[in-house]
Amino acid sequence: MRVIAGTAGGLRLQCPQGIARPMMDRVRGAVFSSLGDAVPGARVLDIFSGSGAIGIEALSRGAASCVFVDSHSKAVAAIRANLALARLRGDVRRQDVAKFLATAGESSFDLVFADPPFALEPDAPAHPASLLAGVDLVRAVSPGGCFVVELPFEPSAGSNAWELLRCRRYGQAWVSIYQRNPDA
Repeated sequence: MRVIAGTAGGLRLQCPQGIARPMMDRVRGAVFSSLGDAVPGARVLDIFSGSGAIGIEALSRGAASCVFVDSHSKAVAAIRANLALARLRGDVRRQDVAKFLATAGESSFDLVFADPPFALEPDAPAHPASLLAGVDLVRAVSPGGCFVVELPFEPSAGSNAWELLRCRRYGQAWVSIYQRNPDA
């Protein structure tokens, strides 16, 4: 697993064994290509961070800041090590994703990335379907901001608060980009 582009491009990152399933390099590259100009200067949130590869990719491509949230201590240690290796700065939190979002500030993030464990129960408060249906994620994302999620199944079409901009299948995973409706 490596950083695709930017100031840390080509750098190999470590992945915490047995607890993370990182987004494949080619998928991450396609996601960031589709986001284009939305990344430089963005305030980023990387939830279910694992190795931190997605947030580090965003920082490497010019994001203004990134908060990494994962509940596992091995993941937090790997993220901190990878940030140091890439010579990038980020705010790393060991916390439950749903609890973090419940306390996140209003319009705190322009881009939110979620690559949850595929075994996460669909009715869990931190499951992306629950996050899309709830108010905490909407509140945390700036109007017009995006939520990017990788799931093992085709996701929902959106809601009043979210417009599905793009949905693509990569092998056994679906990657969707939702944009927060400005009126939500």
